[in-house]
Amino acid sequence: MSRAAAVVPATPERRRLPALPGDEEGSTLILTIFYGFLALLLILVVVAATSLYLERKRLLTLADGAALAGAEAFDLGAMTVTPDGAGVGLRPSLSSAGVRAAAEEYLAATPNGRMEGLSVSGAASVDGQSATVSLSAYWRPPVLAVLLPEGVPLEVTAVARSVFR
Repeated sequence: MSRAAAVVPATPERRRLPALPGDEEGSTLILTIFYGFLALLLILVVVAATSLYLERKRLLTLADGAALAGAEAFDLGAMTVTPDGAGVGLRPSLSSAGVRAAAEEYLAATPNGRMEGLSVSGAASVDGQSATVSLSAYWRPPVLAVLLPEGVPLEVTAVARSVFR
């Protein structure tokens, strides 16, 4: 009998090696699920951070407009004449009540979109020439609002000044 005749044909059962104690068969699926979950979590965090950044920028834009409206809320009859380096200049005289009224009127006329709890938290004229307006609102994440049901408070402050030349 020749040696070739003594070889038993390999069947699928015979081709498989016996399992070793540290066999890692099937661990690729677990790693794929874990990395998929990690990627999804990372995407949700980036979407939430981008939404927070854009909402704060929108609130700051509204505060800039309200401060500008407040800085121009002066009465032309209440101008003060002040000497400056080049001669005599005119300066507007602002009141805190006028700045607040102008800021609230600006916000009432401006579409606020979906800003929640938008309010004027402070509007004043400290020096009688510039208007300082602070706005506050709440931000909620767009995707997983269950994690932050109360939202995150946002507050921004803008300063504007009217100057005659």
